[in-house]
Amino acid sequence: MTAPFRYPRFFVTSPTPCPYLPGREERKVFTELNGQHAGELNDALGRIGFRRSQSVAYRPSCAGCTACVSVRVVTEGFRPNGTQRRVLKRNADLEVHACRPWATDEQYELLRRYLSSRHPGGGMATMDEGDYSDMVEQSPVNSFVVEYREPTVDGRRGKLVGACITDQQADGLSMIYSFFDADGADRPGLGNFIIMDHILRAHSAGLPYVYLGYWVKGSRRMDYKTRYRPIEVLGPGGWSDFDPDADPVPVHAPRMRELA
Repeated sequence: MTAPFRYPRFFVTSPTPCPYLPGREERKVFTELNGQHAGELNDALGRIGFRRSQSVAYRPSCAGCTACVSVRVVTEGFRPNGTQRRVLKRNADLEVHACRPWATDEQYELLRRYLSSRHPGGGMATMDEGDYSDMVEQSPVNSFVVEYREPTVDGRRGKLVGACITDQQADGLSMIYSFFDADGADRPGLGNFIIMDHILRAHSAGLPYVYLGYWVKGSRRMDYKTRYRPIEVLGPGGWSDFDPDADPVPVHAPRMRELA
């Protein structure tokens, strides 16, 4: 009997400075996603803490550090708190469309403004149009771009104020990368709205989880991910309820081959 997909080969990147915790180094274990079973492989790896970037699935594999912890929201139990309900109400007029994974100039310009405002010195700051197109379009799995627009007026499509590159997995939605009008004073909390919109849409579609990537204890940039409850974290024994006072625990990576 033929297996649904061959066992993937894993590799490890060389260490680079950690973008979240000063003075530390990061490295990643990764494998390629290709062929007719790329989606099935991506689903399986997503359940053990991998993330997708273009046609690669990766997970942190840092020597002596386990600060990065995979987190996912349990959609059935999500109940927005007072602040979150106000964010939902404030942005309820936005028009939301799940578009095919095709990069547009409008999306790229929004991304450039977002990076300039929120991450001016980050690793994505030098992205050009080609880099963005690759990020969106080089997907071997079921992906789409969720666009958030101001209301249509007199038949004219509203301004694009937010977007999220999203994968639909067998058990949920995986938010690959979101960006939005970070300087929009009339719509504070837009990033939070995009996350909650994904949670509510996943629940409506019968999908139990929304994967938010990695939470890093001690990194203020990551604090927002734990505001959506109930949320689960991935440890050696599998997924469990989030405990904000617990120390991160390691998840052992599969056997791998070092890259020079």
